[in-house]
Amino acid sequence: MSAGDHRSAVQNDSGDRVTVGSVQREIKVGMSSAQVAEVLGSPNIVTTDEERREVWIYDKFSSDVAVSENSGYGTLILLGMSGSSGARSTTQRTLTVIIKFDKDKKVRDFSYRTSRF
Repeated sequence: MSAGDHRSAVQNDSGDRVTVGSVQREIKVGMSSAQVAEVLGSPNIVTTDEERREVWIYDKFSSDVAVSENSGYGTLILLGMSGSSGARSTTQRTLTVIIKFDKDKKVRDFSYRTSRF
């Protein structure tokens, strides 16, 4: 099995609702805080701004590691030979979503930042 096949077999993203796509597609100015929570789940941080309006922050970090290893062994009379080779790949991603609410607890503004390295 290749490293990519193995990663696909063990990776479970079914519970991860906070994605760039879900923010772009679902979050709209004027939504209620209950609607945001239904779409994205609970935020990591809830704070208030200088006017005591709520600000929700979703901060996600993921690290994917894929390892592939091949090995072989051959024998020629009394001489044994073995060898192995492999590859390792690590990818890290971050996503920060900031949702600002007005005094009526409706979305007034939102932003997001994502990186991959």
